[in-house]
Amino acid sequence: MTLGRRQFLGAVAASATTFLFPRSAANAIAPATHGAGLALPPVTPPGLTAPAGLSIPGAPALLPQALAALQTHHARIAERDVIGIVDFSVPSREPRFHLVDIAGGRVLSTHLVAHGKGSDPANKGWVERLSNTPGSEASCSGAFMTGPTYVGKHGRSRRLIGLDPENNLADSRGIVIHAASYVDHGMASNLGRIGRSQGCFAVSQDEISGVLQALGPGRLLFAAR
Repeated sequence: MTLGRRQFLGAVAASATTFLFPRSAANAIAPATHGAGLALPPVTPPGLTAPAGLSIPGAPALLPQALAALQTHHARIAERDVIGIVDFSVPSREPRFHLVDIAGGRVLSTHLVAHGKGSDPANKGWVERLSNTPGSEASCSGAFMTGPTYVGKHGRSRRLIGLDPENNLADSRGIVIHAASYVDHGMASNLGRIGRSQGCFAVSQDEISGVLQALGPGRLLFAAR
């Protein structure tokens, strides 16, 4: 999948150049106070729209939804250069976790990613339902903010904070990005699916380092079906 670099940069730069600045850069340009110590109100960034013809194949509405989430949660998402998009409308045998370089106008990489057992009870490789309920072992959708990494039973993993009503229990449910042996391209080819998680975004053990590095803390992960 290839994004049109000139189309992407033209659309994003025209509508949201200041939106993509990190907070440190924005603070250096705009004074923090006005008058006698009066704090300025927070500035809402302009709306972001995907240019015509630019989309995630098979899910044309997904990129605009992710950009809308980036705008909605701009106060929480400090780093806006790279975002992650997971397309749960695609079967698990196909790469559906996209790392998008907003600043550079391109897709960095696309990966296999597991969904939860509760989202696919019959283990068919398709997401049938999404849930935010504790104990459901289902995947949930919406906007997540990436948190710090930690080392757990699946090795180095990254915490996620749900920002929407449909995923606001993600942190307490232990929904994270981690590696798993059941996420494997050979399994996808042979069985027509990969394994299932307990609701986490599980990726290949060979690819976890790159995913965690590209999608560092303070960034957006957006999932939808």
